[in-house]
Amino acid sequence: MTPRRQFRRPVLVAAAFALTALAATPARADRCDDVAKQLANQLDGVKVNFKAANIVYLSHPAAKEMSLGCRGENYSIEFYAKGDRRPKPEFFNLVGAAAAIVFTIPKDDSTTGTTRCLKRMGILRGDKVSMRYRRLSMECTRTKTDASIAVTRGKDE
Repeated sequence: MTPRRQFRRPVLVAAAFALTALAATPARADRCDDVAKQLANQLDGVKVNFKAANIVYLSHPAAKEMSLGCRGENYSIEFYAKGDRRPKPEFFNLVGAAAAIVFTIPKDDSTTGTTRCLKRMGILRGDKVSMRYRRLSMECTRTKTDASIAVTRGKDE
C-alpha cells in the first residue's frame, strides 16, 4: 500500500493552480455598457443616466427619451428613442448616428432607414409602421404628442 501523503501534495498543487487561473481572469463588462459609453463619447450631448436590468437609459436634448436594451427574447440589441410628434432634423440625425454606432453600420444607411420609418407615419399608413432596412427591424409609433422609434437586430442576424 502507498501512503496517503504522496497523493495529497499533487492534489493541493493542482488546486492552487486552478484557483490562481480563475482569479487571474479579468472581469468582462456588459456589451450594453460598452455601447452606451461609445454613444456618450462619440455623440455630443448624449449622457448615460442609469442602468436597470438589461436596459441603459440615456438622455439628449433632441430626444424626450432614449434607451439601449440588450438581449431580449427576439433581439440581441435594441435602440429606442422618443421625440416630438413632428420630429426635427436634429432628432433624425441623432437617431441615425446612434443606430450607426449601436449596430455598426454606415451612418448614411442608418439615417436613411430611420428617417424613412419616421416619415412614413401619417394618414395613409397609420400611426404604427414596421419595416426592415439593412437587416434591421424598425418600428415607429406615433401618438398625439410624440413619435418614437425602436430599432432592433434579431438574434439570428
